[in-house]
Amino acid sequence: MTHHFKVNCLRDNLKLIREFVQTVLTEYPLSEIETNQLILAVDEVCSNLIIHAHDCNPDINIEINILGSEELILFEIIHKNTDNFDFSQYKNPSLKKIVQERRKGGIGLILVNKIMDNVEVKNENTFNIWRMSKYINAG
Repeated sequence: MTHHFKVNCLRDNLKLIREFVQTVLTEYPLSEIETNQLILAVDEVCSNLIIHAHDCNPDINIEINILGSEELILFEIIHKNTDNFDFSQYKNPSLKKIVQERRKGGIGLILVNKIMDNVEVKNENTFNIWRMSKYINAG
């Protein structure tokens, strides 16, 4: 089944995105912890896009698609290409360095990469598509 959600890039819409993801995930045999981890991962990517890539511009939208089967949940987050971030060049920073520098941010994509089984970003013309997948443990 495929679920689709589209919002403009306002910080207040992050709550709506979390609620959408939570509602969709009730269809899958996930524990509360797994559900919360997946909500966190989607929220982190959407937060980065809304706040950092698009500066909370309400004229820009992001779309979230959730496609699922008995074995896999695929999250697609589609947004206008801003050419600001090349995921293929991203390397997880050292947590030790983040703590030493007392940085307030910088761990979101580390969490996304730990939670999801696969994360990729495809550039398609004027849009980027984040594809994040998670295998469902049926046991």
